[in-house]
Amino acid sequence: MTVFAAIVLFVNALFNVIAWPRFYKRVAADPRVRDAGGRPTRFLRVHAVLLWIALLIALASLVAGVLLLVA
Repeated sequence: MTVFAAIVLFVNALFNVIAWPRFYKRVAADPRVRDAGGRPTRFLRVHAVLLWIALLIALASLVAGVLLLVA
């Protein structure tokens, strides 16, 4: 069961690392990310925060998976 949990955590980490940066790339190309003055909008800031949270979850999943396998 421990190996299965570690694999699930690794898959989660891999998904977050692959999917979220690609999603953010699409968000960054959206015209709503900058206002008329060229400043970042709330739309961009919210999605940037979501990206960083997803990457932190990926890191936590990776660490937890390694710890499960080592223990």
